[in-house]
Amino acid sequence: MFIDFQPEDIPMSFRILTGEIEHEANTFNKVPTTLEHFRARGLLLGDEIPPARRGTRTALGAVFEASDKFGWTLTHPLAASATPGGTVTKETFEQLCAWFLEGAEGCDGALINLHGAMVAEGCEDPEGEILARLRALLGPDAPIVVTLDLHANVTEKMAVNASALIAVRTYPHIDYYERAWQGAELLDRALRGEIHPRTVIAKRPMLEGLDGGRTQVGPMRELVDRGEALEACGKALVVSVCAGFSLSDIYDVGPSVTITTDGDPREAQRMAEEFMDYAWETREFRSLPRDSSIAAAVERAKSGEAGAAKPLVLADNSDNPGGGAYGDATELLRAMIEADLQDAAFYAIFDPAAVRAGIAIGVGNKGRISLGGMHAPEMGGGPLEVEAQIVSITDGHFRCYGPSFQGGGAWRNFGPSLLLRVGGIEVAVISRNEQGTEVAQFTSLGIDPLHCATIALKSSHHFRAAFEPIARDIIRVDGGGMLGGALGSAYRHVRRPIWPLDDII
Repeated sequence: MFIDFQPEDIPMSFRILTGEIEHEANTFNKVPTTLEHFRARGLLLGDEIPPARRGTRTALGAVFEASDKFGWTLTHPLAASATPGGTVTKETFEQLCAWFLEGAEGCDGALINLHGAMVAEGCEDPEGEILARLRALLGPDAPIVVTLDLHANVTEKMAVNASALIAVRTYPHIDYYERAWQGAELLDRALRGEIHPRTVIAKRPMLEGLDGGRTQVGPMRELVDRGEALEACGKALVVSVCAGFSLSDIYDVGPSVTITTDGDPREAQRMAEEFMDYAWETREFRSLPRDSSIAAAVERAKSGEAGAAKPLVLADNSDNPGGGAYGDATELLRAMIEADLQDAAFYAIFDPAAVRAGIAIGVGNKGRISLGGMHAPEMGGGPLEVEAQIVSITDGHFRCYGPSFQGGGAWRNFGPSLLLRVGGIEVAVISRNEQGTEVAQFTSLGIDPLHCATIALKSSHHFRAAFEPIARDIIRVDGGGMLGGALGSAYRHVRRPIWPLDDII
């Protein structure tokens, strides 16, 4: 029997580059980010990636599922992430680029995950540089789709070299998986020639705004909703609203709106400018009260600890490692100890030396340990000497199933870690700096957060995804760390004039 196959009957197979490079640079942090920081949090090469990401609700987990659906052949040279911190060294950036781009040869397109707020030595726009190099390798017509953090400092170079920029739409970030699937659907259409996406960008002279990216209420929520309406009615392929990351002292810092279109780019630009007009008009909106003092927060915790059915969460915004802080400020813990809080937990002090000292003392034994306060004792307190019992010691490996971007079934590794008991307070000490976002960070060390009267952790907002549902209340605290002080006079590279550093009419 002769079967007449038409070209459309033959399934098309495309080779797709995927992977991720994620880092958010606080350029005021004096500790440079090196390859060792990426290795500490997560650096996977080639065949190490599928077993670590397949079956997880992560961005790359979605890409693997999409490749099965669409019949793509994936090349996945690199998945690299480092805790937010200081500027990435030039050598580290070039090595990451080399690993990543060596997988681009012969690819028809790309679906990759970048943060959008990296800064490297000698390069203020690493993501733009990565995309420019990738565009040169793949050619002008290959579709390149990128998922971003909504705290990305998006640049013109990024928009020009990417076919589509798709920022997450939740803060805490719980939709990386969904955004990667959105990117996969768009990429498949572009590969088949159904659409020819291009992206425009709009910005304003703003260092910050959009309520820091909070998506519960306010201008960020309104613009995200308006963007999704434009996508639903077909006026745009993608609308991405980014609040920016104000702790990167670079020219292109600040909020942005990018719109990906298959139509008239002038109309897309008009819509993007309209969105940014609203961001400018609402720039002073704040949904959260001013951070509490340590004294007021601890007094509240002490007064409510007796018979507490749910924990009171104290979130030290000022020493949040998720914003590039050092994670070893001690003033909040010092006040909790002085107040003799009971049934309390503290997560965490970043101090590898203290972990080693605790290991030497041994589980079940008591001894004196110096905690934290080494990086910037003038901000958040110097070393804290405690008489503590060593409750548990772990290798720092555990799996997170929570809703945040650091969960989804992925394994985490905070290095050798221990739990100390100081009076009525259980204190986590870790060897790799990280903010508190997941219940598993507590349970992996033996803390049951559901039965704590007080939980203190170092985070600004991401903790809410896991801890707001179990808390009786939440108090954000200014613990005196580097993120709590005024940095206005320290900026040297942002474009000027810029709000709120300058008066702009």
